[in-house]
Amino acid sequence: MLDITKDIQSLTTFRRRSGDFLKQLKKSKRPVVLTVKGKAAAVVQDAEAYQRLLDIAAQADASEGIRQGLEDAKEGRVRPAREFFAEFEARHGLPR
Repeated sequence: MLDITKDIQSLTTFRRRSGDFLKQLKKSKRPVVLTVKGKAAAVVQDAEAYQRLLDIAAQADASEGIRQGLEDAKEGRVRPAREFFAEFEARHGLPR
């Protein structure tokens, strides 16, 4: 959860106190929104939290792919694998 008293800071403040912010990022695992002229300009987070975010996004992509595949099967948008591979090989000039 974002804490607006700590997690939204000006870029100028971040530049002046970057060491303090890095400690805060590592400890809290919460991102910091950096502002320029009062408007959000960037988000900074520690590397571990960013990796966790990437992992969640990758898992969501896989789940969405599975959902779409199941929907295709339910709606009859399928064909035998033998047919697909024959077409694929022909299209790409692969020998059988």
